Amino acid sequence: MKTQLPAKYFQLLFLVLMVAINLSAQDNAADSVLNERLSAIEKDIHYNKPGQEHFLITGLATVGFSAQKINNTVDGFTTREKTNSLGDVDHFEFSPMLLWRHGQKLLMEFEPSFSDNGLGVNWADISYFAAPGLILRAGYLVLPFGTYSKRLAAGWIDKLATDPMGIADMTPTDYGIEMEGGLPLGKMKMNYDIALSNGSQLMNDGTISSGDITDNNTNKTLTARLGWLPFSNSTLELGISGMFGKLGDAGTPFANASGKMYAADLNYVNTFQPVLVNIKSQFNFQDITGEPYPDPRDPSQTYSFKNHTSSSFIQCALRPTGAGKLIRNFELAGRYTHFDTPANSLFGSRQSSVAAGLNYWLSWRSVVKLTYEAYKGKSTASKFLDAYTGLTKTSALYLQFAIQL
Repeated sequence: MKTQLPAKYFQLLFLVLMVAINLSAQDNAADSVLNERLSAIEKDIHYNKPGQEHFLITGLATVGFSAQKINNTVDGFTTREKTNSLGDVDHFEFSPMLLWRHGQKLLMEFEPSFSDNGLGVNWADISYFAAPGLILRAGYLVLPFGTYSKRLAAGWIDKLATDPMGIADMTPTDYGIEMEGGLPLGKMKMNYDIALSNGSQLMNDGTISSGDITDNNTNKTLTARLGWLPFSNSTLELGISGMFGKLGDAGTPFANASGKMYAADLNYVNTFQPVLVNIKSQFNFQDITGEPYPDPRDPSQTYSFKNHTSSSFIQCALRPTGAGKLIRNFELAGRYTHFDTPANSLFGSRQSSVAAGLNYWLSWRSVVKLTYEAYKGKSTASKFLDAYTGLTKTSALYLQFAIQL
């Protein structure tokens, strides 16, 4: 005969089982939450590696001393002037760069700059890393014309204390959109950079200005550069650039004015033990359609000239990186620059300069530069427009410190 347990024992056993199941579920839920939190922390630690934070402030600074002797000769009469500047009035710059990354695809860049007694903006843009070898960008851009302004102009990169005349001036910064990237070609490589921007504006004296957020006409300017690296070790890069667009204000006598610009550049860096050889060069050409400009003496009259501008430089630096600890930090640099502006205009000139320098590298991104530069400029402006028609010779000495922060 079987013994029947009272119902209350079954109720007690059921209650104990329910409590145990509930406690087990709570433990599992707690473990799951804990595991999720640990996983999130691990991902955050992996994502925020040094130098890859969501928000980063970097930048550059250039400061120094300059002393100049200036001789101006007009109609056989020469005036002499000496100047000097602590801080180096023409080349002082303090430019913090703010970088904000949103996930893996979006990057915001903003670089304000204090220079020449004023605050400006070097660039401000948003980049989208669409695919390997493809970056899309929009905002206030340094246009891809040549390589100097976009790659070499920073004080800690430039081998001499001054910029080559006319090179940076002919590369505008403008509002637009850009597509940039590169791809392999077997053992060779190529890169491309294409931008569409508001374009420059032709002024009443034949010069051009740029960087206006409001376009002065309904046309856009196309700028493009193609780079080719023919060697597998990427020691040599050759580049060609073009810029094409309308310049005139709509509804004015300049409405059909347009400009064409071309550039060729070279970058060669290689070590021939124990010396590192660094050669840079760029050639710029600009042609603007002939237009009737108002005569500054009588605005009811007009004059015209062939609006052709050219600029070029070649630079070489030698650094004995394979020598002893002290010697390898020194670097010798030299540069020749030529800059021609339109003859018979208000600003026509033929200019050239020779610069030589000795640099001492404190680290890979901080340098002290001693540069001597001799400049000669002969006016080719129209004397009938009461423009300056003299000869200027300048010798200058610069002591400069530049750093990337």
